[in-house]
Amino acid sequence: MPKRAHPSHERRQLLRYAGASLIVSVTPLAGAAAKLPAVLAVRIWPAADYTRVTLEHDAPLKFTHFTVENPDRLVVDIEGVEFNSVLDSITRKVGSDDPYIKLLRAGRFKPGVVRVVMDLKSKVNPQVFTLPPVGEYSHRLVFDVYPLSAPDPLMALVEGRKDGVQPAPADRDLAAIPEKRPEEVLAKKVDKPEVEAPEVITSKKSGRPIVDRLVTIMLDPGHGGEDPGAIGQGGSYEKNVTLEVARRLKSRLDNEPNMRAVLTRDSDFFVPLQMRVQKARRVQSDLFLSIHADAWIRPDARGSSVFVLSERGASSTQARLLAQKENQADLIGGVNLGAKDPFLARTLLDLSQTATISDSLKLGKYLLGELGSINTLHKANVEQAGFAVLKAPDIPSALIETAFISNPEEERRLNDEVYQGKLADAIVRGIRQYFSRHPPGPKSRLAALS
Repeated sequence: MPKRAHPSHERRQLLRYAGASLIVSVTPLAGAAAKLPAVLAVRIWPAADYTRVTLEHDAPLKFTHFTVENPDRLVVDIEGVEFNSVLDSITRKVGSDDPYIKLLRAGRFKPGVVRVVMDLKSKVNPQVFTLPPVGEYSHRLVFDVYPLSAPDPLMALVEGRKDGVQPAPADRDLAAIPEKRPEEVLAKKVDKPEVEAPEVITSKKSGRPIVDRLVTIMLDPGHGGEDPGAIGQGGSYEKNVTLEVARRLKSRLDNEPNMRAVLTRDSDFFVPLQMRVQKARRVQSDLFLSIHADAWIRPDARGSSVFVLSERGASSTQARLLAQKENQADLIGGVNLGAKDPFLARTLLDLSQTATISDSLKLGKYLLGELGSINTLHKANVEQAGFAVLKAPDIPSALIETAFISNPEEERRLNDEVYQGKLADAIVRGIRQYFSRHPPGPKSRLAALS
């Protein structure tokens, strides 16, 4: 008769068998390949300023990048990412009219590495960086392709390129003189011969033209590109509404005697907030107007508002919250925080800021009065808060909330071409009133040096 095992030995055997069974049951899971990060979407935003390619993905990625010459290419190697149908379709995303990208393609380079190759139309200054999740976006890998020489908005004005405005004949004559600097050309008094004298804005007291030199008005359509702004219940994007209103406003201002308007963006791409200010100062703008369409948690909120900068805090809780939201545009639109921008190092709130804010308040009052003739006013007074986009120290600046895109009725009106025209007309009347009481002085040298 076999000798029976000791009870403790039996228990050890059972545990051993149980452990072996456990190992067998979990081994397939432990050995299974971990799920790779996946690219969720590819978006491309072409513009004369720069072209942006955004790869949105569901987990952090590691990447390296380098450029190749003859032909010029940007190469980005992404580690540990799944090559899926989104990446496979990347070639079809690039339009033939893209200013900088000829072709974009992706493929498996080696095990665990996907290579993205961007064939370029010319040499560029590329920036490749990541953005953390924010708002509706997950992680983003961004390729920004800048020209070696950035488009000069001042020269665009002088030369009359389509990204500037068509100059008067006197401008063309001045622009032909090579020794003249662009800011000197723009500072000249320009009379538009095609405009009849009765249409010139004149002073009631003297009858003399109010605008007796060429004035430049920078129009800033809010948001753009990766940053849609507020979204209405009907699916309208604030960035599209603001661009349409700004285009109509530009057309009207360009037809005013001795006035011309410039857009911070003329298509659907993102412009960092401080770059909008910098563009205004580079063309020595006399006014800066940022166009928006507000949103609120309550769909019955309605009306137009005008805001200017404050040095001492917000004039109301709503103004403070709105400034906080608008100042987050760089996070949503996507700014390369690693890139050095000397303009950001400047102290914008200098001694001239107080006088500029005073002029901004006057401008805002006239704008608000005219907007009130076509729409309900959300607030009867000009409000103030710390808007980053209004911080030019030497340019009267205002942010116009045309209406609430979150209100279904106002959303419909904002998308109506006739109403967009009424908005533009009201803003032009406000600008006329401002200049009729505060004629523009000499061009600021501070703006010319920025």
